[in-house]
Amino acid sequence: MKPRKLVNLALRSTAIGYVLALILLPLLVIGEQSLAEGPGRFLEDVLQPQATAAVVLTVEAALAATAINAVFGTLSAVVLVRYEFPGRWFLNALVDLPFAIPTLVAGLMIAALYGITSPLGAWLQRGGIEVLYNTPGIVLAMLFVTMPFMIRSLQPVLMELEREQEEAAFTLGAGRWATFWKVTIPSVLPGLLTGLFLTFVRALGEFGAIVIVAGNIPMKTQVAPVYVYGEIESYNPRGATSVSVLILLLSFVALVVLERLVRPPGERLPALFRRGSTSVCLSR
Repeated sequence: MKPRKLVNLALRSTAIGYVLALILLPLLVIGEQSLAEGPGRFLEDVLQPQATAAVVLTVEAALAATAINAVFGTLSAVVLVRYEFPGRWFLNALVDLPFAIPTLVAGLMIAALYGITSPLGAWLQRGGIEVLYNTPGIVLAMLFVTMPFMIRSLQPVLMELEREQEEAAFTLGAGRWATFWKVTIPSVLPGLLTGLFLTFVRALGEFGAIVIVAGNIPMKTQVAPVYVYGEIESYNPRGATSVSVLILLLSFVALVVLERLVRPPGERLPALFRRGSTSVCLSR
């Protein structure tokens, strides 16, 4: 065998082995443990009232965070790409901060800002709005850790977007918002979908920030990752792995749907990798 072919074979084997060792094998092991006593016991574990409430709350909060990120993350990406203003470089750098700091620190920051001892938290408390140890705190924690996904998914696509179609729409009398919805959004749809789905799956698995701000109140503020941690502490590994597998399945289905949506029929590679809409993921 020629040296070039040996090198290619070694590189492919290394890449495949790396993925198998770090992702596939752990998935197979946790799946086998959750189904060790049969599908009936698996369903019994995930249909426990406390487990069901935790999963439902996690999905609802993740959907809320995704919807908010869809609006404000898109607007932020447009502003950072299309507009020049003092301090834009600093704002652009701040977007990556949630990637750099531990999520426990993010939870502490949210607790310090919205706690009843802070001016903002006390003012909201007087208005009957409870952020900490309530659903708004969970959504805020998810928003903090997922904000970069939407912005960084859209920025490369917006930078590559040709402005001729938008200028033609302006020439034909279309307003700014009509052009944005009918021309800009369809043009950046792969990046937008990537940001939405990555936001959702990342929010599903958030633990560090939420455990600080939610209070882990069963049937009220206990999300699925915190429930899993509690089951491990209670020496119930089967219950923990069953709920973990359910969350993994939800995330996997979301990612499969994302690939099908952004990949035109017949293409060998997902469009999101070629168009650069997930450059934040590939660069980290």
